[in-house]
Amino acid sequence: MSAAGTVHVELRGGAYADSVALLQVSRRVTDQPGVAAAQVAMATPLNVEVLTQMGFAVPAEATANDMVVAIRLAEDSAGDALDGALAAVDTALAGRGSAPGPAEVARPRTAGAALRGVPDALTLVSVPGASALVEAMDALDAGRDVMLFSDNVPVDQEVALKRVATERGLLVMGPDCGTAVLGGVGLGFANAVSPGPVGIVAASGTGCQQLLALLHHAGVGVGHALGVGGHDLSAEVGGLSTRDALLRLDRDPTVELVVLVSKPPAADVAAALEEYAASLATPVELAFLGAGRPDLTAVTERVLARLDRQVPAWPVVGRAEPLVQGGTVLHGLFVGGTLCEEAWLIASEIHGDQTSRACDFVDFGADELTQGRAHPMIDPTLRLEHLARVADDERTAGVLLDVVLGHGAEPDPAGRLAPAIEAARALRPLPVVVTMVGTDLDPQRLGDQLSALTAAGAETHFSNAGATRRALELLGGPR
Repeated sequence: MSAAGTVHVELRGGAYADSVALLQVSRRVTDQPGVAAAQVAMATPLNVEVLTQMGFAVPAEATANDMVVAIRLAEDSAGDALDGALAAVDTALAGRGSAPGPAEVARPRTAGAALRGVPDALTLVSVPGASALVEAMDALDAGRDVMLFSDNVPVDQEVALKRVATERGLLVMGPDCGTAVLGGVGLGFANAVSPGPVGIVAASGTGCQQLLALLHHAGVGVGHALGVGGHDLSAEVGGLSTRDALLRLDRDPTVELVVLVSKPPAADVAAALEEYAASLATPVELAFLGAGRPDLTAVTERVLARLDRQVPAWPVVGRAEPLVQGGTVLHGLFVGGTLCEEAWLIASEIHGDQTSRACDFVDFGADELTQGRAHPMIDPTLRLEHLARVADDERTAGVLLDVVLGHGAEPDPAGRLAPAIEAARALRPLPVVVTMVGTDLDPQRLGDQLSALTAAGAETHFSNAGATRRALELLGGPR
């Protein structure tokens, strides 16, 4: 079993750990001497597909209740490399947690238990979607606002939670609320920004982050950003949390202007919210993505104009050159769903009916790609695998990527992405254009991220709209 080049795959029935914990285990094992690749994951259909693409043969009897331990040794590995790698798996799994000792107090296992005796505070719920309703309702019953980080929550349960919250004067942020700022403090995937006069209501996580970052670059702070979940402006939900969030910001004397950002909303819901926003004392700038509507960079510039602030030149770092010959397709590989949506809308304005032929954009943070896996802002494995495949496809004319910094995201996104870009460009001199959503206050050190991407041959824009138009220009579309 420990010969050079060994591939080892085993199932561990009845073992379970969440996707973030298993990501950490996988990275720890990959760093072991003699290990070329390692993946420890629950055998969900998506994870089995990823393992297969990595060259691992997962046993046919595997189910989502089994843990897969897959290890490939390097050709020059030592004879005991596999034993060391498996020992590292066991050690990492055992180190995830331990039972409380005699002097310790057991941690609460439900929202209701956690809230007993705790002063008034926001409750953050991050459990599998099937279990989210009970925990969130416990928090509402305790009179607490809820930030519901969980995704894959059924829409009827979302509506039930939000109706209860509205009746009780509370707020449900989510489901799938990945970004929030309260009093200048970021929660979830939030960029670090200075407090200021702008408030944001966001049915879009990375849309909110793009606004946070662009406003920060322009010297304007954000005091509050209330995420309401990507389905809130759907016909089924009807903007329940959006109304509650707008009202809260309207009553906050520190907020001078509110921005309401959403992926394309249901038409009737958008019209009703526009009417509601006009009734408030605080002005509201609408940032509804959709055909014929302004992109998020244009909305930011309108916000700056309303605040009588100067609009800066949005930074561009590095320079990509067009592909000399060959491909016809621009591949967009996004970790941000709204950034992907915005890019597609811009491409559709330029290429019209030919967009589906000229562009292939994937949102790796979509619900169907995160079941049993950590979000791609934490675990980029899926996107990096896809980047390697499109780079090896002669039809590829260029690649459009996003990098999202901030709390909760990878500690060094460029540390893994830049080598992948270099490897892609080693096959062919592909133009690579990147949207950088981040600030100089983020923990990933913005300057270091930009330097790494530039050294890898990427052209990086702070504006997603600007990056998209530049990538389309390199593809052959108009400026």
